[in-house]
Amino acid sequence: MLSLADIHIRRELLPGDLGYIAYIHGLLYARELGYGLNFEAYVLGGLQEFARQYDTEKDRVWICSHNEKIIGFLVGVHRHDIVQFRYFIFLPEYRGIGLGKVLMNEFIAYMKESGCNKAYLWTTNEQQAAISLYIRYGFKLTEEKKSHAFDKELTELRYDLEL
Repeated sequence: MLSLADIHIRRELLPGDLGYIAYIHGLLYARELGYGLNFEAYVLGGLQEFARQYDTEKDRVWICSHNEKIIGFLVGVHRHDIVQFRYFIFLPEYRGIGLGKVLMNEFIAYMKESGCNKAYLWTTNEQQAAISLYIRYGFKLTEEKKSHAFDKELTELRYDLEL
């Protein structure tokens, strides 16, 4: 039986990690939610921006692996006086074991350590399990907009957190 003790969390960004983040997002969101290439382009654009401005002092990455295979991610991107919570995803077989809670706790600790008391994230109305977790950690819905940006009709949602 798989447990959290079987998962290793690396906090160092290595070559290939960002490409794998894009790959997992493109693959899983297409398979599970029917998102198209425009979603993958959106992820790639954000990752390109992150790579160009990545600052080990201000940004954080959590690369989750099991048996030396990357199985999930979370990225904290500094945006002046606020942190953006991004690329929170796990392979399906690693969901439901508490890894999301571990990373949420790590993210909150990172905010406190950095002295930043505000964070935000964007998601869609289709991410109900993740939204439930965000709300449990204090994120509040602050913006909604109808969208067809990912090649299907959906609602994009912004959630903000203030510690």
